[in-house]
Amino acid sequence: MRNFFQFKERETNVQKETLAGITTFLSMAYILVVNPIILSQAGMDKGALFTATALSAIVGSLLIGLMANFPVGIAPSMGLNSFFTFSVVIGMGIEWQVALTGVFIAGIIFMILSLLKIREKIINVIPKDLKHAIAGGIGFFIAFIGLKNAGIVVGSEETFVSIGQLTSPTTALAAFGFIITLMMLVRGIRGGIFYGIVITSIIGMVVGLVDVPSSVVGEIPSLEPTFGVVFQHLGDIFRPEVLAVIFTFLFVAFFDTAGALIAVASQAGIMKDNKIPNAGRALLADSTSGVAGAIFGTSTTASFVESSAGVAVGGRTGFTSVVISICFFIALFFSPVLGVITPEVTAPALIIVGALMATEVKEIDWSRFEIVVPAFVTIIMMPLTFSVATGIALGFILYPFAMIAKRDWKQVHPIMYTLGGLFIMYFVFL
Repeated sequence: MRNFFQFKERETNVQKETLAGITTFLSMAYILVVNPIILSQAGMDKGALFTATALSAIVGSLLIGLMANFPVGIAPSMGLNSFFTFSVVIGMGIEWQVALTGVFIAGIIFMILSLLKIREKIINVIPKDLKHAIAGGIGFFIAFIGLKNAGIVVGSEETFVSIGQLTSPTTALAAFGFIITLMMLVRGIRGGIFYGIVITSIIGMVVGLVDVPSSVVGEIPSLEPTFGVVFQHLGDIFRPEVLAVIFTFLFVAFFDTAGALIAVASQAGIMKDNKIPNAGRALLADSTSGVAGAIFGTSTTASFVESSAGVAVGGRTGFTSVVISICFFIALFFSPVLGVITPEVTAPALIIVGALMATEVKEIDWSRFEIVVPAFVTIIMMPLTFSVATGIALGFILYPFAMIAKRDWKQVHPIMYTLGGLFIMYFVFL
């Protein structure tokens, strides 16, 4: 096992990888609660959605761990589940069964692109500075999510965002967890992020801010209401509005996953010569889990940026992902326990991981203006638009223009010009 996962080469061990897997799982566990809540508003069965969410995470995380030796967790994508429910089903009036079939077709296309190594080629030709910008931007994005979940940053009609009510009990709990986690990490305590989540949860239960689970083990909900419905609606995918939906799923999922893989590979120190090792296998695992997830009955899956929490405590190999998969399997039987984990509990982990990832910006060549602007736009637009994919797209549009103006257009790979043009068309026509 140590040889298979290259423990020695990546300077890790079973203990570190196990702790990393559990930490990432705890950072991702909210998806088991949130995904069914969001997708059920499209008319889908909430119980079946819980099971489908867990199964898709089990398959995706296990595949990327064994196939690509990557410390990444895969599960239904936050953002795409909201797009599925509120934009496609409710907004466009497309039946959830047809929308789910669109997710299935997008996954099949992803698998083909991965097998042809087109996705891998695209990721590898992204300039080094933009890769660091993507990783840093995701750091700011994750920190923003953490601050929002903690209630430290809230929406405001006058100023768009503002500081929240810091005396709120739940916000105070998140602040306590942040300080405890920070102190442990500063003291060099490995696993400080994981211990911070556990301590915050216990304190929350003691003071009545986190529910004490009424039971430990629960029955696994039936998958029957959603399983396999995609095969009954394949004839509906040729409607123009459905084709547009499939393209959107392709666009957002592709660059959400690309951003997560770049960020994790960079943070874990396994990126070599501006290339991600086993990127093709990682992308194939990701796309396969998307197909499986649609069959089970959930919206598009993606590599989770929260995987950085596990990397921060020492995760370096696919064994971390195997542990994540095992945790999701166990979670099928312990839904009452997981149901008590609140966003405020995991918020400190996201803020601190975001801070760690933001250090990637130091690798950007800030002395070159033609690099500075595309990189800055990539970074700043991720949190401001609440979308990793949008930040990447805008950076990719600006980069070729800046390099042409600098008369360094020959240094830009043709794929980057193609992507820039496609992104412009995407924003214009969709």
